[in-house]
Amino acid sequence: MIGLEGITDRDAAAELKGSEITVERSVLGELDAGEFLVDDLIGLDVTDGERAVGTVRDVLLLPSADVLEVERGGGELLLVPLVSDAVRSVDGHRVDINLEFLGES
Repeated sequence: MIGLEGITDRDAAAELKGSEITVERSVLGELDAGEFLVDDLIGLDVTDGERAVGTVRDVLLLPSADVLEVERGGGELLLVPLVSDAVRSVDGHRVDINLEFLGES
């Protein structure tokens, strides 16, 4: 069960339908190695080894897998599923992907 400060009944909760819910980052605590928040990924450089690919523009939260929306030169988009075959590593500064796995040259 989840509770919201100042919300004491269903009617009050219903009035919040569609509202954005935010949580202070400090409440989340420390992340384990290899864990990251979606907000941490947006804006990261994307590479394939030493080859620059683009920048993470967004993270799509899809049912089968979360997907990085990578903006390449000229505004072209590349969708990269967050699976180990496609993403080699995320280090807080960049995302290293496998273009060959994605069918890209």
